[in-house]
Amino acid sequence: MRELVIYNTLTKKKEIFKTINPGKVGIYTCGPTVYNFVHIGNLRTFIFEDLFVRFLRYIGYDVTHVMNITDVDDKTIRGSKNENIKLSDYTYKYKKAFFEDIETLNIVKANYYPEATKHIKEMVNIIKTLLEKGIAYKTEDGSIYFSISKFKEYGKLSGFNPDELKDGASGRVKLDEYSKDQPVDFVLWKSYNEDDGDVFWETEVGKGRPGWHIECSAMSMKYLGDTFDIHCGGIDNIFPHHENEIAQSKAYSGKDLANYWVHSAFLNVNNEKMAKSKGNFYTLRDLLDKGYHPMAIRYSLISTHYRQPLNFSEELIKQSQSTLNRIKEFIVRIKSIKKDKTEINVDDIIIKSKNAFVENLLDDLNISPALAAFFEFIRKINSKYDDLGKDSIEKILGFIKEVDKVIGCFDHLFKDENLDKEIEQLIKEREEARRNKDFKKADEIRNKLLSKGIILKDTKEGTIWEKI
Repeated sequence: MRELVIYNTLTKKKEIFKTINPGKVGIYTCGPTVYNFVHIGNLRTFIFEDLFVRFLRYIGYDVTHVMNITDVDDKTIRGSKNENIKLSDYTYKYKKAFFEDIETLNIVKANYYPEATKHIKEMVNIIKTLLEKGIAYKTEDGSIYFSISKFKEYGKLSGFNPDELKDGASGRVKLDEYSKDQPVDFVLWKSYNEDDGDVFWETEVGKGRPGWHIECSAMSMKYLGDTFDIHCGGIDNIFPHHENEIAQSKAYSGKDLANYWVHSAFLNVNNEKMAKSKGNFYTLRDLLDKGYHPMAIRYSLISTHYRQPLNFSEELIKQSQSTLNRIKEFIVRIKSIKKDKTEINVDDIIIKSKNAFVENLLDDLNISPALAAFFEFIRKINSKYDDLGKDSIEKILGFIKEVDKVIGCFDHLFKDENLDKEIEQLIKEREEARRNKDFKKADEIRNKLLSKGIILKDTKEGTIWEKI
């Protein structure tokens, strides 16, 4: 097996993945800002990160995964004020919804979910050091900013060069989010003002609250150390968020925050940028309300390479559901094998398929050819169906389960489904009609079952069914 190669946004090239500690991986992923339900653009990033973590574990790494929860920033404070409730009560609703959503989509839970409001002490300690080093400064109103002119490496992730800014282009911004083409001195600590209501902390650096960027530096370093292996997020996090994380973290510790920076591309909906004003804005709950299966949604979000823009649509979900239905049909067919002994070398097919699946994922998580290798496995097994015996069932199904350790979409396909008595009786009547060569009646029963969500497949071993 060759080594894992991953695209590093920091160096703008693919690199062989080398860990700080042999056999162990520390990975930090930017989690949700809990001011609303997460949308499918967020979920695309979270599912890509889930694929990454699953694959790292699959190839033998001991992974420590940290995902933060941003529960204090401009958006959360604004939302709590609009609803006239405490910040903690406001964010609780969306934290709960987030964990429900990732469970629904079979996203493996991180080892740690640190919340910003519970790590103020760690943030203050970093800010104090930056002030002592003269890299941060306090303004008349008591806010504290990071001076990008004091950090010569600023821009190495995003490509921004502060030296090329026009006069007057730089300045100070107190907002958490700002223009993507506006490198500025960014806020580390926001002095208290009346707009913040009861959201503030009395600390050694003053009364106020943290800026967004300092939160991730404090929490990632607390749980993973001053330098860790991988930092992930969406491409929209590169600037300003991740650029600012790099600056404040290295200015504080003197060390690089992460060795590999990995970002997923944007998601469009029906070839347009997702926006509520366009009527193409979806949360997971919106799609579930339309009747789509969560695993069809997950498969839709996982099946395009993470660095390629994904054009999401309801048609894509339907295609994904058809794909899952075909895998289910294959599983049911394999379970129906009646012959005892297998007459072909199933092990050879499985080994070659596994190697192709893994080799493609080792190349920067190249999911499309990896899935193609899996479906080629199904094709080959299907073409040899008449040569299969019961002794191969466990091996064939075992390989699908092994693939699913990485993909995370197939587990529900293995569950045996019970039919109600009426449907069981209709299947028996159809089998009797076929034995009597009453094919008109057999077709009528088949269509009736199809209308009830039951599809039948006639094989040499008998009739098999599945729910759709």
